[in-house]
Amino acid sequence: MRKLLLIALTTLIVGCSAQAQETIQLPQPDMNLLKTDLGTTLKQRRSGRSYDSARQLTNVQLSTLLWASCGISEEKRGLITAPSAVNMQDIKMYVCDAKGAWKWNPKDNTLTKVCSKDVRASIAGQQAFAKDAPLSLLLVSDQTARNRKNEHFGAMDAGYVSQNIYLACTAMGLQTVARASMDADTLRKELQLNDEVWLELNHPVGYGK
Repeated sequence: MRKLLLIALTTLIVGCSAQAQETIQLPQPDMNLLKTDLGTTLKQRRSGRSYDSARQLTNVQLSTLLWASCGISEEKRGLITAPSAVNMQDIKMYVCDAKGAWKWNPKDNTLTKVCSKDVRASIAGQQAFAKDAPLSLLLVSDQTARNRKNEHFGAMDAGYVSQNIYLACTAMGLQTVARASMDADTLRKELQLNDEVWLELNHPVGYGK
């Protein structure tokens, strides 16, 4: 029995390590997808709650959306597309779809798999429509290495990123809606988040019906 448990534990560790190393290199963002003028984008921005679950985003669309949300806009000084209180840049993005959950790494524009489970039901909570979107973006405030931990700053930064997501989706002809409701306790376990990573908002994203 002890030998069987050891084998099972070894298999689990190897499996988790392999999963953690699964990485997707996204293509470069396509600025042409964001060419709608600001006035038109602001006028057309809406919250959408009806999604075509069969129509997927392309990797180019996803890359462009992530960059617009809080991507690096100036490499020399490490500036990003969203404002950030005291430049904490604490908002981290998770892309959640039918194949699992992926953490976005803006420096090299890659997605690293953190979970093989479809966690969209935990994100949707009691609002079933959110599960119809082909993907959901989860915004967390990572305060782990911050000297100035501040709940208000985290919420503010999430709001800035959320607005960028809205505007980018509108420019690309996609629907989204900002949501604060979710099963936070379950998501924390599923994504293995420590207590200093605060779940702020989520955005289902997709084409409207």
